[in-house]
Amino acid sequence: MLKNTFLHIPGIGIKTEKRLWKSGIYNWDFFLNNRKTDIPPKKLDTRSECLKESINQMASLNPNYFAELIPASHHWRFFPEFRNATVYLDIETTGLNRYYETITTISLYDGKSIFYYVKDQNLDDFPEDIKQYKVIVTYNGKSFDVPFIERYFSIQLNQAHIDLRYILASLGYKGGLKFCETRLGFNRGNLTDIDGFFAVLLWYDYLKNRNEKALETLLAYNIQDVLTLEMLMVISYNLKIKDTPFYRNSLPEPILPKSPFRVDMETVERIRSEQIYFGFA
Repeated sequence: MLKNTFLHIPGIGIKTEKRLWKSGIYNWDFFLNNRKTDIPPKKLDTRSECLKESINQMASLNPNYFAELIPASHHWRFFPEFRNATVYLDIETTGLNRYYETITTISLYDGKSIFYYVKDQNLDDFPEDIKQYKVIVTYNGKSFDVPFIERYFSIQLNQAHIDLRYILASLGYKGGLKFCETRLGFNRGNLTDIDGFFAVLLWYDYLKNRNEKALETLLAYNIQDVLTLEMLMVISYNLKIKDTPFYRNSLPEPILPKSPFRVDMETVERIRSEQIYFGFA
């Protein structure tokens, strides 16, 4: 879809792009090889130069060039071209304030392998490992995950960033990640009732009681988020492309691996009963 995109060219918006498609100018090559347009020569030359630069940037595998020029709700367009350099990211923390709280776990999934990082174990490996990817996919990561990570590790994540919150919102799916999942027909099974607040309780149970089952349940929750992100990314892409002339280029749904961790329901029920006992539930 990226080579069918003209939104990143100065002076071209959605309506102009649709007019180009309707006139038979479906991709960058058509535009560059077709001088018979109603675009003034000066603007035509400027836009042609922009498209030539786009070709160079795509050949150089530089998604940042497109991420900076294409509106966030249209970042789905460059996903297929850079899918092999994409990672799905999600973090769990002790709270929402990145200045006072801490990261407990981070999960990554690159479409092939799952990676996870735990505080006081291997969390410090994350800054180096994330460097191998050119695109990060999150849900609400621009507001939460990425700023939290950058503050915590004193680093900058310079990868192109596809935040599914904006893309799903443009499709009419607003709210938290799990709410969007439910509306799209996902079922998390034993993880359905576990949320970010409960993830904090799992972490503290692990610290207080040295309960490895609590940590495993937390990681199961965290990893499920990144696995779901790939499915949501593909679904979003297919829903978006369906409304273009290029609907035949939809992507097959991915086959997701199984998480290496399982929910320990005994731990979940105990923590839940403790919350009820103390009046927090």
